[in-house]
Amino acid sequence: MHPSALFALDSLLTDEERDIRQAVRQVCDREIRPHVAGWFETGELPARELARTLGSVGVLGMHLDGYGCVGLGAVAYGLACLELEAADSGLRSLVSVQGSLAMYAIWRYGSEEQKQEWLPAMAAGERIGCFGLTEPDFGSDPGGMRATAKRDGSDWVLDGTKMWITNGSIADVAVVWARTEDGVRGFLVPAGTPGFAAHDVKHKVSLRASVTSELVLDGVRLPAEAMLPGARGLSGPLGCLNEARFGIVFGAMGAALDCLETTLDYVASREVFARPLASYQLTQAKLADMTLELGKGLLLAVHLGRLKERGEITPEQVSVGKLNNVREALDIARTCRTLLGASGVTLEYPVIRHAVNLESVLTYEGTSEIHALVVGKALTGLPAFH
Repeated sequence: MHPSALFALDSLLTDEERDIRQAVRQVCDREIRPHVAGWFETGELPARELARTLGSVGVLGMHLDGYGCVGLGAVAYGLACLELEAADSGLRSLVSVQGSLAMYAIWRYGSEEQKQEWLPAMAAGERIGCFGLTEPDFGSDPGGMRATAKRDGSDWVLDGTKMWITNGSIADVAVVWARTEDGVRGFLVPAGTPGFAAHDVKHKVSLRASVTSELVLDGVRLPAEAMLPGARGLSGPLGCLNEARFGIVFGAMGAALDCLETTLDYVASREVFARPLASYQLTQAKLADMTLELGKGLLLAVHLGRLKERGEITPEQVSVGKLNNVREALDIARTCRTLLGASGVTLEYPVIRHAVNLESVLTYEGTSEIHALVVGKALTGLPAFH
């Protein structure tokens, strides 16, 4: 029996949502799964080619309306993230940053001219975006950012450094957040702008099938129309992060599901003491516990998706989903590794790749500690961080 069947998950989905899930799964089976272990091992990713492939099936910015975006519901988008992360967290990261951070920032806060210039090409995967918020010394505390944007006549001049930026060195445009005299504002910085540089982060052990970069802005001069007019203060970038975190709620369950499916196949055929590993009580107890946590996480994800579609979801509820589902997905990946034994530490199977990727997912888009404090504040009314 498939693990999700115990929870009758498909009965909660529409025909269209099931079709979208299947379509994305087929793209992953054809274009990603045969190659992703090799990309992970070499630390290289044909990101531009993959972006065009994903754009051709409508995955990029699929939850946005207009400008070449298909405008599907939150659950459909979540299921796409689930299937992408079942292939690899790095691929879901590419899609999340493109659609829920860079494209969403332009779609939500940009001028009509900015939307027309960037969104159709980004939806098609012809142009790639990145999102510059995190700084070397300010991850969980974006309010401490040091990047500045200062007026010089009608222009803006940007200085600062951003770190851990997915898609950074391959992006055609960076959405960069900087401190101004009028608070934090967002700016569109095209690649090739004088003073703007992106450098890949080397020696990663996690998210190796993903482009991670440092952005350096040294006297970057931008015209007035480069600023996103609809975003003022930290509510702008935090609103974008909430969109991306929602995708992770589903995506992490995709990584967990791929680990569990792999492990079920393995223990059914692996013999220990002349019996299938699946026949032992300790094995079945682990499988049962992992399936329970997977099922609860999937049900939570779909529930949050329906709330989002009705416009009722809160940031605290997204934090609940991100905190629970990533934490449980990582635990599932680690437990699956134990059942695969020594085979579990090789790239012949996807389990260890998912496990080390999920270590990054646990940290980015808000660490597990920060999300726990968000939930704690919601319960008590008292902030435990400043």
